[in-house]
Amino acid sequence: MGDACGVMGDGSPAVKIHHLVKAPENTAASISRRESWDASKPATVYVTPERMPDGTPCQAATVILRTRGCAWWWKSGCTFCGYFNDVRDDVTADNLFAQWDAAKKQTKDFKGCTMVKVYTSGTFFEDQENPVEWQEHVLRETHEMGLHLIVEAQAHMCKPEKLAFLAKHNPNTTVAIGLEAYDDAVLRFHVNKGFSTKTWRKSVADLRTNGLRVKTYLIFKPPFMSEGDALEHTSKWLIEVAPLSDEVSINPMNIQNRTIVDRLFRNREYRPPWLWSLVEMIQRTHEATAEHDARIIVHPTAGGKIRGAHNCGNCDKHVVAAIERYSVSRNLAEFKGLECDCKAVWSAEINSDLTFPTPLGSGRDRRGNRVDLMRAP
Repeated sequence: MGDACGVMGDGSPAVKIHHLVKAPENTAASISRRESWDASKPATVYVTPERMPDGTPCQAATVILRTRGCAWWWKSGCTFCGYFNDVRDDVTADNLFAQWDAAKKQTKDFKGCTMVKVYTSGTFFEDQENPVEWQEHVLRETHEMGLHLIVEAQAHMCKPEKLAFLAKHNPNTTVAIGLEAYDDAVLRFHVNKGFSTKTWRKSVADLRTNGLRVKTYLIFKPPFMSEGDALEHTSKWLIEVAPLSDEVSINPMNIQNRTIVDRLFRNREYRPPWLWSLVEMIQRTHEATAEHDARIIVHPTAGGKIRGAHNCGNCDKHVVAAIERYSVSRNLAEFKGLECDCKAVWSAEINSDLTFPTPLGSGRDRRGNRVDLMRAP
């Protein structure tokens, strides 16, 4: 019995994910850090190449606003999301209007852009996070400027009355929902998402009813999942959600500060995914997803860096570039001739993960001297 306790734990009470996420943010240091942000300025604004819903190349402005925080974060929070690092508890409607004006000034009223992505810490049309008068202002203004608008929302926030409000003021809108995993067990135990796949399907139906476009986010390799399982599961999820979506964006895990994933990473209990896994997922799902009109986007944020999806360091930039090109061309030829010695190491890890019961994975750190890494604090 003593040996069993050593394997299963020391008998201490279980700690809820809620406490792991929220408790550190209640400290004086965390509150002081949040209050140091300028509430009248957006977190970031930038312009990148994009594609319109009909496939036409365009320029898109991305505006990430500093709000009082995601409603789900205030209650519990996702295991991987670090958006709370950019919030202020006391942001007002006047602050948000000032941030929006600052974003327009920085982009010269979105000059040259035909698309604008307006991201908050959570759900654009959640009234406690974003006052209704500000929501309506942004919707009306982007519609009058002829901009295709993309906003983010949690599935359980997609109430029919809010979607009708959205469609009324800017029918030219895509709503991006962070589904993350098309599996209720993964949503609950790996991601702590706060809603179910049934809720997501209902939100998709309501979006369609209101004539709004659907973008679905999936996460590659959530915490407490091995590389092999991530490859198997995400490939399956992608094929299943593509028929229900206008766009599917697969987001490989990147380590955001002060999150549960960050703590696992620092404790050497989690590694971001291999870039080779993303290539394999694309190749496995290409034909099945090609049957549908959904655009498939794979964008490795921080790709090639130690906190993002990466390989050995020698081939990373070439593999990242090929993945990015595929997201535009949908042509598997982008991966032709892409090889590196580390691919054999990746393949061995996948085989090991799928052969042995190793929930956290069997792989090793991919960079650095192993002796030095063992000495690291």
